Amino acid sequence: MKKLIIAAAAVLLAAGAHAQQAIWGVPQIISPQLNADGTATFRILAPNARSVEVTGDFLPTEKVKTPYGEFDAPGKGALTRNEQGLWEFTTVSPLAPELYSYSFLVDGLKINDPANVHRIRDVGSVTDVFLVRGHEGDSARADLYAINKVPHGTLAKVWYNSPTLGMDRRATVYTPAGYEDSDRSYPVLYLLHGMGGDENAWTELGRASQILDNLIARGEVEPMIVVMPNGNADLPAAPGDGPDGFSVPTTQLPKTMDGSFETHFPELVSFIDKHYRTIPDKRHRAIAGLSMGGFHSLHISKQFPDMFNYVGLFSAAILPQDAAKSSVYADFDAKLQRQFADRPALYWIAIGTDDFLYKPNTEFRKLLDSKGYPYTYFETPQGHIWKNWRIYLTEFLPKLFK
Repeated sequence: MKKLIIAAAAVLLAAGAHAQQAIWGVPQIISPQLNADGTATFRILAPNARSVEVTGDFLPTEKVKTPYGEFDAPGKGALTRNEQGLWEFTTVSPLAPELYSYSFLVDGLKINDPANVHRIRDVGSVTDVFLVRGHEGDSARADLYAINKVPHGTLAKVWYNSPTLGMDRRATVYTPAGYEDSDRSYPVLYLLHGMGGDENAWTELGRASQILDNLIARGEVEPMIVVMPNGNADLPAAPGDGPDGFSVPTTQLPKTMDGSFETHFPELVSFIDKHYRTIPDKRHRAIAGLSMGGFHSLHISKQFPDMFNYVGLFSAAILPQDAAKSSVYADFDAKLQRQFADRPALYWIAIGTDDFLYKPNTEFRKLLDSKGYPYTYFETPQGHIWKNWRIYLTEFLPKLFK
């Protein structure tokens, strides 16, 4: 009997330990470590590894050839091993203030940093992240990406019905600080993600809520509602968050840039105007997006010229693929003429000099120039990356609803 009691106690202890297993999984290695001189040190314990590298956007880029052209890929840095099997790498130079992402390559296998719980998903890739803030007295842009001591807005995941697409769909909605405590009505920005992204992309990768909180608190941006929908017309929500279950994130989805998303868009606008305190007119609506979201912003705004007074194209795709036969893309020049006849308050185009969509954007600007259509152009170094899109959002927001 005594042996049974001891055995039962052992089982209970084991069960308790399993239930609280996260308590014992706290890593002791610090990685990344931000050093006083501005450098960063990365560490991983891998005693049986033959080689370990770190790859991230804080390292010099490497040219990589793909079927879509030549791109800048994150560089690599080799870690060195000590006698205990701890590998370590410290950047040569101080890191500029920015939100960075990285992964480890252990004997060629890409893995996440076991010591860093801060991770983000971009389409099907999961990377570790860390933030380098500005130094004292430095008004670094990266400080806009941090949670500071300012009033904070609210993020909500809302579902709306789309008869056009035949499904309930999810969107992320930001309401500014004070929204719940007032009866004020607000202008609305519709902020769209790129191919393979979803309604989580702008808040998780783009730091949109932090940027909005900080710029509104500074008085540089008008308080506004920001709607970030799922731009994949064939999916109701982000993978794992919809009724389709834990589907594999991919860029090769049905109904991608075929006119379906643009056609359904007034349904989303109607839902937002009905369920939020908006100012439901063109003067108080904006639309912007990156890559595929820029494509959608371009074509939605010209398809419905009385809906948006502010348009932002961030590294936008411009023309549809030949296979896309939707009426949304028909009569391109005539619809553009109709849109600019009412002179949008702002038509804003931004792209990086190394972006693979730089040439189509240049050609589109030439078309606008030839017609005398006014726009604002903003150019940055580098390419088709979140670093640029966060910058574009911080530049675009202060220009809205003035």
